[in-house]
Amino acid sequence: MGQYRVDLSVPSPARMYDWFLDGAFNYEADRAACEELLKRAPTTRALARNNRWFLERVVHALADEYGVRSFLDFGSGLPTQNNVHQVAQAVTPDARVVYVDNDPVVLGHGRSLLDANANTAIVAGDMRNPGSVFAAPEVKRLFTNDQSTSAPRAALFISVLHCVKDVEDPAGIVRQVTSRLSPGDYVAICHLVSDNRDLRDSVTDLMQQETRGNWGRVRERHEVEAIFEGLKVLGPGLVDVTDWRPDSELRKHLRSVEWLEYGGLAQIPVPETVSH
Repeated sequence: MGQYRVDLSVPSPARMYDWFLDGAFNYEADRAACEELLKRAPTTRALARNNRWFLERVVHALADEYGVRSFLDFGSGLPTQNNVHQVAQAVTPDARVVYVDNDPVVLGHGRSLLDANANTAIVAGDMRNPGSVFAAPEVKRLFTNDQSTSAPRAALFISVLHCVKDVEDPAGIVRQVTSRLSPGDYVAICHLVSDNRDLRDSVTDLMQQETRGNWGRVRERHEVEAIFEGLKVLGPGLVDVTDWRPDSELRKHLRSVEWLEYGGLAQIPVPETVSH
């Protein structure tokens, strides 16, 4: 898949997210960008935490209630507490997880964490090129060609599609991925949105400048809803992820104000059988 170079003087969305979660895998440029972002959107730390809690809840639900045993996590970010494989394997120890990222720091730390876990891998890949991702041996071994179970699979796009430019077609990326899945499989998506145009423009401009173009834009809710076109959205629907089946009233009241993560869980429709 090629080699990915790292320039630690350029902020990374993954490392910025790590800083907001009080992680240790971030650098001066990332922290400076976060501080600037907080000037424009002061409740961004709450937003990051709400997004992480949504990830934990949706993965647990997929493993526990929907029987998912194989996960493909696009733009997985840096390892922190309660990663996808930890949540899923706490429900079922044989759950298989493949993380996909193109940040060299993410790849390095992820591999050191996952070396001893035979059912989990991280691959160097770009979600904007799903064909290359699905060609990776680890994806074939743990996700695509897993014949050990007939259980459904799930693809995760958690807080990553706003890094994709309009010309790169975020909805088209999701369609390319779902076309490689099967009816009955699942897709979880959340995306940064704001109803405030000035905020959308301000944050988008900042992130594009700070990351040197490695960013798409903050979008509106209807644009995220369009990404789910053709999928069966499951309850409670598309919502502020703080309201997606909250497991704590305390967490539910920790809200971001200027912007939010919007999305939910969907299933690839199963064709209806026609009875004669």
